[in-house]
Amino acid sequence: MTTADLIALVLLLAVAAYACAGGTDYGAGFWDLTAGGAERGKRPRWLIDHAMAPVWEVNNVWLIFVFVIMWTGFPVLFQTVFSAMWLPLALAAVGLVLRGAGFAFRKVARRLAGRRLYGAVFAVASLVTPFFLGAAVGGVASGRVAPGTEASADAWANPTSLMFGLMAIAATAFLGAVFLAGDARRFHAPDLIGYFRLRALASLIVLTAWAALTFVITRDDAPHVWHGLTHGLGLAFVVLAGAAALATAWLLLKTPGKWARIAAVGVVASAVLAWGMAQRPYLIPTSLTVAEGAGAPATLTWLAFVTLVALVLVVPAVVFLYWLDTHGVLQELTDAELRRPDAGGDGDGGGGGAAPGTPL
Repeated sequence: MTTADLIALVLLLAVAAYACAGGTDYGAGFWDLTAGGAERGKRPRWLIDHAMAPVWEVNNVWLIFVFVIMWTGFPVLFQTVFSAMWLPLALAAVGLVLRGAGFAFRKVARRLAGRRLYGAVFAVASLVTPFFLGAAVGGVASGRVAPGTEASADAWANPTSLMFGLMAIAATAFLGAVFLAGDARRFHAPDLIGYFRLRALASLIVLTAWAALTFVITRDDAPHVWHGLTHGLGLAFVVLAGAAALATAWLLLKTPGKWARIAAVGVVASAVLAWGMAQRPYLIPTSLTVAEGAGAPATLTWLAFVTLVALVLVVPAVVFLYWLDTHGVLQELTDAELRRPDAGGDGDGGGGGAAPGTPL
């Protein structure tokens, strides 16, 4: 394996990481949008807010890492993709910003109208962003862009792009529902376990059906990728994704928990890896190979070194954050926990002593 091949693999793994981590948050936004009116959707939205709050910002680290690898390791790929498909990527970026702003502001807005407005922005942007990111990936997979290609609607508004965009929404909805079912158990909300378990199973069925339809469409619209998905490593990851889907369904029928989440991540990660393996040896089928699109050897060497540093320093920190979140360590303190107890009736909290469990 050459250095360029190694960096291409790192890029693919980073895309898979963002699809799983960021996809879970996008899926939470999908279920926020479909939760119903203020009264009906109060409980699901309460769970979504509590589950997302500690980690939603850090999930974008993976997206930043993807962009860094693209523009330094494969500058021709970066230039080609962002030139030919600047519009869907710009819309995805706008959706990403509005989504974060909506989620942050709706929690502090004092008026009901403001909370509804910001909540709607958060929910709608949670659909727009993955759709346009998926559409851009579909444009690459279909081979409609090549070095020197000018921006056009055909680059991203085509059958493969449409199917990839909608499948991205289905995948995020599936991940979000699986994780929220587990969060409902963690937050002691038994009424929401069945609520999100049912939606996880339904979204898995939709995702499976949509993946099958996408597979059919790519046969004529993206023949190179279709051939890769039916042979070699691409086929192996397709089979792995199918096995993970069956495992997720079986685990969801039991009590949703850690293993259901792992299996669900396996579904989406395997699907992303299947797409990447199917494109080999191309970055853009069939016009740009990994070797042709790679940057200077010295740049790739330093990029490999930076990746190693990130693997040692950043990845363990992010994983530890996820562990803290899933074990309930990062839950917000309640008013009762923040309130100092009276001692001796002097009203000063007993000379400044903190309540048990309250950080000083």
